Parts: sequence; structure tokens; C-alpha cells
Amino acid sequence: MNGAAAGPTTGRIHSWDLSTGVDGPGTRFVLFVSGCPLRCLYCANPDTWHLRDGRETTVDDVMAEIEKYRAFVTTAGGGVTLTGGEPLLQPAFTGAVLRRCKEAGLHTALDTSGFLGARASDGLLADCDLVLLDIKSFDAAAYRRLTGGKLGPTLDFARRLDRLGVPMWIRYVLVPGWTDDPEAVDGLARFTATLDHVERVDVLPFHKLGAAKYDALGIPFPLRDTPVPDPRLTERVREQFRARGLSAA
Repeated sequence: MNGAAAGPTTGRIHSWDLSTGVDGPGTRFVLFVSGCPLRCLYCANPDTWHLRDGRETTVDDVMAEIEKYRAFVTTAGGGVTLTGGEPLLQPAFTGAVLRRCKEAGLHTALDTSGFLGARASDGLLADCDLVLLDIKSFDAAAYRRLTGGKLGPTLDFARRLDRLGVPMWIRYVLVPGWTDDPEAVDGLARFTATLDHVERVDVLPFHKLGAAKYDALGIPFPLRDTPVPDPRLTERVREQFRARGLSAA
């Protein structure tokens, strides 16, 4: 979302936070950008779905907030991660924040489903030191049921990132009965192994930490009765990626 041509670039954000080890390397300033085109059944942040629910802000204001934590995140080997929601729903704003962070010498990471990858210019991607690419499922029908979207754009985006030489961490949420099918996992592992710039695969066990948000919003949490994966299942899936020569944790 942009302001007038002569004015500041603006966007809508939900919030920001500091995290260590889960949103890229080191300690990160994590900016939650509002709006998402997908409706993942396991989404932990339903309060980021709608642009209208976000707070309008300028890139300058975001950078002023980031600057307060520069010494803290850089000393801890971190940087800035844009997540959501889906940051590529607001590509001009996201691109401007990434550009400013790069100009400030900060490590940048973009957390995206890749569903809107076509909206990311090569310039935007050149300002990404890392892309955290969430591949929800490798089965097209399961992907549709799980997210309401299509798998193809995400795979196309992964190939494009690889051609451009952008480092990637693949993120895979493990949901019993939804994303644990051995054949589908192996398909994703085979696909991922064809990409030269994947540094690691994060297998993320499904959790229900966002259930209270659904209650507060008065909407049903579709996977409330779905069990979390046990450690043996999680390790089995990680081993399937490792069997293809990938680093998986």
C-alpha cells in the first residue's frame, strides 16, 4: 500500500516482536505485516488476516523502531525479518523496508508462503539475505484443502529464488493427518533437493498456541481437535529430508 507519489511509503502492520532462533539467524526484529490471501487451517495468527485490521504506518516510522534495537540484534548475529500475514500482499511497503534495512547494514529475511511470489520484483529479492519459504504441502489437493490456495505459485517461486541465488530455509509445518503422508513428504524432499540454495529445512510441529486468538475473534479454530505430532513422527519426517541430503531440524 503506497502513499502519494511525493509522500512517504506506507503500509499496514499488525505488530512487531523480538525473537531468537525461529525467524532467521540470531536475534531478530520481527515485523508482522497485515493481510494474507491464504486461510491455513493451522494458522496461529488469524488476527493478521485482514489489511483493515492493521495499523497504518510509514517506512520511516518502522525504521525508527528498528533503530532502537540495532545494537541488540546485530550483537546477537541477527537482523530484521518481515512476516505476517503475508508480506508480499504489500510488496511496495515490504520492498521499501527491506531496501532501507539493507542500506542500514542489517541482515534481512522475508518469511512468505510464496503464493504471491510473482508480486516480488527482482529488486525486492535482491534485498533479501534470506527467504523463509513456507511450503504447506507437496500434494496439490491437500494444499488446497489446507490453505484455500494453489501449490503451483509457491513451487514456481522456489525455483525463481534458486535461479536468482537467494538463500532459502524451507519451512514445513507437520500436522498429523494433513501433512504427514510419507509419499507427499518424500515428494517435497525430492523437490527441495533439486534447489541449490536451500540451506536447511525446518520441520515445525503443529501447535495450538493461537487457539485463544480464534476464541477472541469469535471464529472456529478448525484443527482444535487435531493432535500435535509426537516426537517419533517429527523425527521420521526430518529423516525423510535428511535422506535426500538436506539439513533438517
